[in-house]
Amino acid sequence: MHHISDMRTALLRWYDEQGRTLPWRVRPEDRARGVVPDPYAVWLSEVMSQQTTLAHATPYWAAFLSAFPTVSDLANADRDLVLSMWAGLGYYARARNLHKCAGVVRDTHAGIFPTDEKTLLSLPGIGPYTAATIAAICADEATNIVDGNVERVISRMFAYKLALPKGRKGLRDLAGTLVRADRPGDYGQALMDLGASLCSPKNPSCDLCPWRKWCVAHEQGDQTTYPIKVKKKPTPIRRGYVYILRCGDEILMEQRPDKGLLGGMLGLPTSAWGETPIDHAAAPENRNWELIGDVKHVFTHFELRLDVFMAEADVMQVDEKPHRVWGSDFSGLPTVFRKVAELSR
Repeated sequence: MHHISDMRTALLRWYDEQGRTLPWRVRPEDRARGVVPDPYAVWLSEVMSQQTTLAHATPYWAAFLSAFPTVSDLANADRDLVLSMWAGLGYYARARNLHKCAGVVRDTHAGIFPTDEKTLLSLPGIGPYTAATIAAICADEATNIVDGNVERVISRMFAYKLALPKGRKGLRDLAGTLVRADRPGDYGQALMDLGASLCSPKNPSCDLCPWRKWCVAHEQGDQTTYPIKVKKKPTPIRRGYVYILRCGDEILMEQRPDKGLLGGMLGLPTSAWGETPIDHAAAPENRNWELIGDVKHVFTHFELRLDVFMAEADVMQVDEKPHRVWGSDFSGLPTVFRKVAELSR
């Protein structure tokens, strides 16, 4: 397998010269000066950057590190504060697991963030990719780091025919054949960088790629065919009602149940969401509700269309429903509810 050694050498040379500089990353020149990666900071970055862009996630990462400099600080923080600071990043189960994981590290690991893959996999909200990444970067463990970018690179390198998601395990196994103990953290980050920059989905920059001469898809002139994916079904549409009860500059908000979409987050009263709106049973009290507009928001698995109703209140009374509060600060609301709340301005 001599070519694997050549591939790794070429990729690491490219990474040394052209790899990304990220706020949480310890680059090779930093390591040479004795800088050590912080597993807590790396963990935060990995959790936050899932399913979003690095540009969007980076300000959140900086804000969390500023507010919670250590994992114990995060564990000791009120969960509602953590959820409100997460607002806008989406996939809110990650925020709940983030707080829960911090508590486990505080209570079970004396506030010292683990760096070995096996222990990391035992923590709430940490899956194979995140565990492998932290272990490689922070403990030089020769793990198999595979994210969406790596899947694309590996599928093209081997012209892998089995469609995703069924073929995901096979791709991971192929990626594992390239893993070695030499600079595992840099190698994993280099491979992710290659997919994020040169080996892009639609217009890969093959002329600049350090792996071009080993790439079967490039040899066949068929790069953009890979990875092969099962054709997606049309995005289903769900509908519902949402209610803005306004008193002066403040509106009535409510905390959503822990279980379910946007669990534990502060939102606005809504009906159930389904193929057709159910009824107005969730509307606060009995008022003269006026339809003022609609909001559309796309989640991972469906598009939500909400009819927005508004009514005025003379006093800030809270009805019999628990977890309802008045407020004028919309920054802690998930994006879909911020869109709705802005209609009350």
